[in-house]
Amino acid sequence: MELSKNYTPSAIEEKWTGVWKAKRYFNSKPDERKAFTVVIPPPNVTGVLHMGHTLNETVQDILVRKARMSGFNACWVPGSDHASIATEAKVVQMLEKEKGIKKSDLTREKFLEYAYEWKDKYGGIIYHQIEKLGCSVDWDRVSFTMDPDYYKAVIKVFVDLYNKKLIYRGARMINWDPSAKTALSDEEVEYKELQGKLYYVAYKVANADGTPSGEKGIIIATQRPETIMGDTAVCVNPTDERYAHLKGKKVIVPLVNRAVPVIFDEYVDKEFGTGALKVTPAHDINDYNLGLKHNLEIIDTLTEDGKLSAAAQVCVGMDRFEARKEIVKLLQEQGALVKDEDYTTRLGFSQRTNAVVEPRISTQWFVAMRTLADKALLAVTSGEVRIHPGDKFMATYKYWLENVKDWCISRQLWWGQQIPAYYAPDGTFVVAESKEAALEAFKKQGATYNINDLTQDEDCLDTWFSSWLWPIEVFKGVTQPGNPEINYYYPTSVLVTGQDIIFFWVARMIMAGMEYMNEKPFSDVYFTGMVRDKQGRKMSKQLGNSPDLLDLIDKSGADAVRFGIMISSPAGNDLLFDESSLVQGSSFNNKMWNALKLVKMWEAKQTTSETKDTHSFAIDWFQHRLNEARADIEKNFADFKLSEALKTLYSLIWTDFCSWYLEWVKPAMDQPIAKAVYEQTVEFFSQLMQLLHPFMPFVTEEIYHLLAERTDDLCVKQFAPIQPANKTILLEGQLLMDVISGLRDARNKNQLKPKEAIKLCIQTADDTLYKAIESILSKQVNADAITFVQEPVPNSIASVIGKDKFYITSEQEVDTTHQKAELNKELEYLKGFLESVNKKLSNERFVQNAKPEVVGIEQKKKADAEAKIRIIEESLSHL
Repeated sequence: MELSKNYTPSAIEEKWTGVWKAKRYFNSKPDERKAFTVVIPPPNVTGVLHMGHTLNETVQDILVRKARMSGFNACWVPGSDHASIATEAKVVQMLEKEKGIKKSDLTREKFLEYAYEWKDKYGGIIYHQIEKLGCSVDWDRVSFTMDPDYYKAVIKVFVDLYNKKLIYRGARMINWDPSAKTALSDEEVEYKELQGKLYYVAYKVANADGTPSGEKGIIIATQRPETIMGDTAVCVNPTDERYAHLKGKKVIVPLVNRAVPVIFDEYVDKEFGTGALKVTPAHDINDYNLGLKHNLEIIDTLTEDGKLSAAAQVCVGMDRFEARKEIVKLLQEQGALVKDEDYTTRLGFSQRTNAVVEPRISTQWFVAMRTLADKALLAVTSGEVRIHPGDKFMATYKYWLENVKDWCISRQLWWGQQIPAYYAPDGTFVVAESKEAALEAFKKQGATYNINDLTQDEDCLDTWFSSWLWPIEVFKGVTQPGNPEINYYYPTSVLVTGQDIIFFWVARMIMAGMEYMNEKPFSDVYFTGMVRDKQGRKMSKQLGNSPDLLDLIDKSGADAVRFGIMISSPAGNDLLFDESSLVQGSSFNNKMWNALKLVKMWEAKQTTSETKDTHSFAIDWFQHRLNEARADIEKNFADFKLSEALKTLYSLIWTDFCSWYLEWVKPAMDQPIAKAVYEQTVEFFSQLMQLLHPFMPFVTEEIYHLLAERTDDLCVKQFAPIQPANKTILLEGQLLMDVISGLRDARNKNQLKPKEAIKLCIQTADDTLYKAIESILSKQVNADAITFVQEPVPNSIASVIGKDKFYITSEQEVDTTHQKAELNKELEYLKGFLESVNKKLSNERFVQNAKPEVVGIEQKKKADAEAKIRIIEESLSHL
């Protein structure tokens, strides 16, 4: 079979995807093996995979494929999240744009029909992308957070937590998204620093009848003049002498002429602004707390969509930010605006809609978090759940759980699990898993309602209230507790996720696991970094800087995409993604493809007349280099340093195997190759493809099958035990590479053509070092003869490599002037290098504070540099 000039990924990827699926390699059932379980962080059903997902799925696939090839029963569960806010917004938008239908025109049931149609239409896009990327998921196990069983599990957990008094309903100040018209949890608000204005407004002192007195008023600085109409007090610090005369007095709120009390509270910072605070209990959490403390009236001047309500009395129906401009004008006209100044403010935005969040008093459902959080905190601090990299994220995790607030879980949406609270006509309610169960509960209380008298709470649950059950309910652990699958696959092995959902999801899954399984949901958490563009910006649809995954795969192939994103992604650290890294991945594919073509050329040239003895060093060296690299890679996997593992593999294949080993065993032009050498070379190549397979599955499977006739497939081929590496052989191999490189460089500098044979003399203190490598060395540098000498060789090209001197003689006349210049240049560099090392070693602080091994490295550098300087000076004296 003739191989193509370059590796062509598309047809090969499609072929192997079909083979693996047909053979059901990725489908898992409980058996006698140890399970390695991973649950995919469910992407939103509305979306497409961005580069952050690409990194995340690639990392998971690497871990799963490695486990599958290491004797584990690997089970990777795919799925998607119903994403209540994001999906409902998309469906509402689609209905208005395509069908001219408003949500308010529909019943809940009809709206949900449209939502499921949307999900069916767009949900498959994500799964197609996951498959194209080469992810080895179990397609029989696809889960969705609104599947019937999953829905039941969420309701069951809600009822259970309510009965345990860990869920309650109450009026609280919450975060409100005016765009989605729903409550948000604290974690769904992203804060940004923006340039705003601070407005200084005069409040007049009131007479007893509420009319303005002639007394000097009070000036208040505010960032939000549009909320002035909701003011129900002015607050100052009791120790502030400037305002002592206002004790017991009232002031008049501008625009609405409402007389409100001046209250005194130490909460107010005397140094900020004017030291006086307008109190608007309906629109600020701190004002709300002051209002409760001082029994103030609450006036809500905003509607649910962020417009001024009738209670505002002015600018009614106007958007809050447009109203701000108008209010400023009105204050100016009344002479109440004293001044304004630029001010940097911190503003909260809805993570889903990017709308500015409003604090709002609202009756919602909450989870009491303290008890749950304590269990999740202990699971991590005790080491039961390990975080990678722990040094970066452990403190963040601890801080959030130690300072956790109750979780607002109700959302004013229809797309999601409907809250299982059922209301009687008199407003009383019971929480139950069904309407029928609720009716029974009312009857036990002595009520005589019938089922049609009950109405279910209109709100649905926060998306994260379903996804925190993910590692449990994908195996039916809530709906079918103790079933064989949950017992076998739980706890899962490792969770791979982004650092941005450490609170939303990771901590809450640990809470749910400890509460409902009495066990952690996973043993390890691997946090990937944020994928940024080469300018350092977070990739996003808004910026248009996130490339389309399918386009990248079509252009470069899945393996190149996987390589490109993994080669620069150390755990937890942000990575700058540049499409040039895909070029590097494609070049790597072609390097291996060309190596395959070279090896296949030798297949027909095998002979049994020559044993592998002539190439025994090359074979021994690469075997031990392979052993050494495998041990390094295994350690990197254990430490979740996958980028480092890939770099080791890249160097092992590109440099050690292709650049050195294949050159060392390559037969001369038109000469045969020993059968034993060929077979060992194929075996090495096969082992390299097996090592690389988790990272680049398609090209490795293809090369594995083209190297030889196979009855197995690489993706399920088990790794052999790692053998120890012989350090002596590795040092000899390194010496051989250094000498070949040094002598080729010397030949090149002295314009000796590669085809021109040379004689090589080596001056060394230990010529036994060269015995094993002598035959390869002479072949690689085209030396007719190698001899060992004790004195410099006259009329030769002298070169210093390591601690030894090499003399090249040829029929070409030697240019000693050029040699002297080169040696002097190297001598000058070494003296400068030695000076910098001596400076470091003479620094007492460095020697005292540095680790002994670091100091030892510097001392070795000094000794090596001094030895080389002596050799070069000696060489110069003989020229």
